[in-house]
Amino acid sequence: MTRIPLTEAQLRLPELIASLQPGEGVEIFSGERTVAKLIGELQSPRKPRQPGSAIGTLTILSEDETHLEDFHGYMP
Repeated sequence: MTRIPLTEAQLRLPELIASLQPGEGVEIFSGERTVAKLIGELQSPRKPRQPGSAIGTLTILSEDETHLEDFHGYMP
């Protein structure tokens, strides 16, 4: 874990946050005392998509062909 003084952290906070890697930390101290710790957040791995996982989420109440009449001029 990297240690930096509070005065330097105040000047470089956006840069420090942007440079943190997941699980990496920065310890901020004032005098001899640690006043804060910044820890890069671990990214949770995204689960792969599964075929068919959305089955049943869409319900068609009725078949309706009349709405296509509005688009008759655009369709060949």
